[in-house]
Amino acid sequence: MEQSKPSSKWHIGIPISKMLASALAVGRVILRQKSGGDDQTLVGPSALLDACGNLVEHQGEASGLALAEQILSAYEALNFEEKAAFFSGLAEDFLVDQAGVAAAAAQYQAQPNPASMNTLRKALEPRCNRLFRRLNQVPDATGRLVKLRGDLLQHEGAHPQLKQVDDDLKRLLLIWFNLGFLSLRRISWDSPASTLEKLIEYEAVHEIRGWGDLRSRLKEDRRLFAYFHPAMPDDPIIFVQVALKDGSSSAVGPLVQEDRILEATATTNTATFYSISNCHKGLRGISFGNFLIKQVASELRSEFPQLTRFETLSPIPGFRAWVSASLKGATTHTLPAAVWDRLETYLEDIDENFDANPLVQDTLLPLCAHYLTHEKKDQLPIDPVAKFHLGNGALLDKIHWRGDESERGKQLSYGVMVNYVYEPEEIENRHEAFFSEGRIASSAAVRDLADSLMGQTG
Repeated sequence: MEQSKPSSKWHIGIPISKMLASALAVGRVILRQKSGGDDQTLVGPSALLDACGNLVEHQGEASGLALAEQILSAYEALNFEEKAAFFSGLAEDFLVDQAGVAAAAAQYQAQPNPASMNTLRKALEPRCNRLFRRLNQVPDATGRLVKLRGDLLQHEGAHPQLKQVDDDLKRLLLIWFNLGFLSLRRISWDSPASTLEKLIEYEAVHEIRGWGDLRSRLKEDRRLFAYFHPAMPDDPIIFVQVALKDGSSSAVGPLVQEDRILEATATTNTATFYSISNCHKGLRGISFGNFLIKQVASELRSEFPQLTRFETLSPIPGFRAWVSASLKGATTHTLPAAVWDRLETYLEDIDENFDANPLVQDTLLPLCAHYLTHEKKDQLPIDPVAKFHLGNGALLDKIHWRGDESERGKQLSYGVMVNYVYEPEEIENRHEAFFSEGRIASSAAVRDLADSLMGQTG
């Protein structure tokens, strides 16, 4: 007997965006009615904080959505000082209720059962968590909350009490931006113009100088991959630029040259990752780059089986600052006194034309090798890029003089750059040794360079 087909009504899907838009429309009407027929406007931090308190306790779904939408719009209209006042209000009134926690804990101790445990769990949740979750129900709210955290981080240095608010929001973003939600896409010249514009805006390592420069970086001997989040479908989270070429790269200039001779990708043997850019300040401290590099390497191996070397050409952003701080006695270092005494006299004489002095290279390269392999905090390198790549299981392979001749490169590291190499069969072992033992995987050439510094005492 032939089974009847299910009714088609079960196969009619209503997009969640339409459902939310409909609920918002209803909610706006409800709020308008409650305010006597006028559109409610939230002006200033105080009114905004009152509305946030109402939203945390709000019961109606449609009107709650509309209230959340009003709050986000009102927040975005605040100026810099008003945002600081708003965040301070969150830190004062929207964290954990200590008295409530104590009462719930006492109740659980007296009656340890699932109900009292649930009460305690709710008491331990900061009010700002509930606030941010309610705000995130508004369409397109996720990206707006990422920007809100970017603002919050700007104020945290001057207002240390905001750190707890930041910690709570960061924990939510860690959940919302779980890697399982992200998708990897290759960006090409045919990608949406809105996405391409954002690449120019977000590039943080080697400036993209307009559309011609961007097009050059998307030609057939280059690859650009980015992670995207479904709540921000056209706005990249992080992206990496890759050059396909024969042999290792020692300088970034040729890699970003617009009028270069294109490489024959069918025979290239090296993939050089020369720029990784995090796109949103509000996602600081949420790591995506380690998975991005490994996933892109896997994609490239599939497309170009002949590739044998996966390397980075990386900046050393902390090197020159460390040298300057050491000269001022503002930081510690591990160099023997006899070595430092010799270096100190020489380094103090280095001027802004240092790259024209051939003797400078003989001092700065060994010193840089030492900095990357021996200067640590809590067993880990103090240079953030070194910590990132070595923590991913890469090998510190080569150090290059005049690798980045831009003004920014000279200001950060005297123009010195390095190659980190990702060898698939060694990545996990190096990662484990790095975090369990503080072991830095480096080539014999880098170790010899660092050791040569110790012989420069005469």
